[in-house]
Amino acid sequence: MLAYIIRRLLLVIPTLFGIMVVNFAIIQVAPGGPVERIIAEIQGRGVEATARFGGQAGSEVGQQQQQQQRRAGRAEPSKYRGAQGLDPELIKQIEKEFGFDKPAHERFVHMMKSYITFDFGKSYFRDQTVIELMIDKLPVSISLGIWSTLLIYLISIPLGVAKAVRDGSRFDIWSSGAVIIGNAIPGFLFAILLIVVFAGGRYLDWFPLRGIVSENWRELSFPMLVLDYIWHMALPIVSMVIGGFAGLTMLTKNSFLDQINMQYVTTARALGLTQRRVLYGHVFRNGMLIVIAGFPAAFIGMFFTGSLLIEVIFSLDGLGLLGFEAVIDRDYQIVFATLYMFTLLGLVMQIISDITYTIIDPRIDFETREV
Repeated sequence: MLAYIIRRLLLVIPTLFGIMVVNFAIIQVAPGGPVERIIAEIQGRGVEATARFGGQAGSEVGQQQQQQQRRAGRAEPSKYRGAQGLDPELIKQIEKEFGFDKPAHERFVHMMKSYITFDFGKSYFRDQTVIELMIDKLPVSISLGIWSTLLIYLISIPLGVAKAVRDGSRFDIWSSGAVIIGNAIPGFLFAILLIVVFAGGRYLDWFPLRGIVSENWRELSFPMLVLDYIWHMALPIVSMVIGGFAGLTMLTKNSFLDQINMQYVTTARALGLTQRRVLYGHVFRNGMLIVIAGFPAAFIGMFFTGSLLIEVIFSLDGLGLLGFEAVIDRDYQIVFATLYMFTLLGLVMQIISDITYTIIDPRIDFETREV
């Protein structure tokens, strides 16, 4: 098993590198960027928009803008859209500010060297480092990930076992209808429905529309703190649970059905063991193998990627909303840093899932598998 883990860890390096290369290349050819954004702000708001360069640089930019009209006739066409009429020296200064004065391959190599030590640099448009921003947004994503994943497992496992034991019954048919409907409705669409019905969209105004706590949260007593937190998190968590529990319920049912129909279960029943003893003494361990082993990867998936749209819809200031706003703002420092972290965690979670399989069932041997 140790050799298999080492091989998988070594495979993480080229996989992560390939993903970063592909996404970096796409960004290079995609329209827009931080330089174009600053150019647009300069064209729209003049010198005021260049205040981020600060001090002497800001003064120089002001002087350059005053001269740009008479220089425009002699300037070469700019490679940036909307830069016509701006002084080329100003464009170069902006490029240097964002590191775009270097070739793409040099920027990529420098970025990956920094990422190896988890140095993600500073946001282009926020006065914070990327690490500080991620730490600030982490509590919201942790709240969504922990509670939604916990509820999904608490609902799905008992329901899936009950459906397997009562396969073909009226309970199984009706519950399957609910599961199919839950699986067919995307989480973000269900979130919009909840807002329309329960958050003042059109009918009821029972739940708040944004944030995980009220503005006066620190002034409340402890019981009210808990209730306020639950009040704010109810709709986002329900939105995330509705799609997740459906898939896990069917996975649990099918896993248990496979075990119930095996020969060892028939033998155990023939020996006079009770249904409860057969189910929880023999079937449960084997049936739960695929469910429990997938928990780490499922948690990470819910913790990061699964909450993206939910955070955007409910204006929850977490990692998902941070990444979304970074893409809109062309804040590539945040975009690539979050991509790097999420991809790395996802690859590591796959390895942990394999390790979990062997812990639950030692008969599984990954040494004989090809990586």
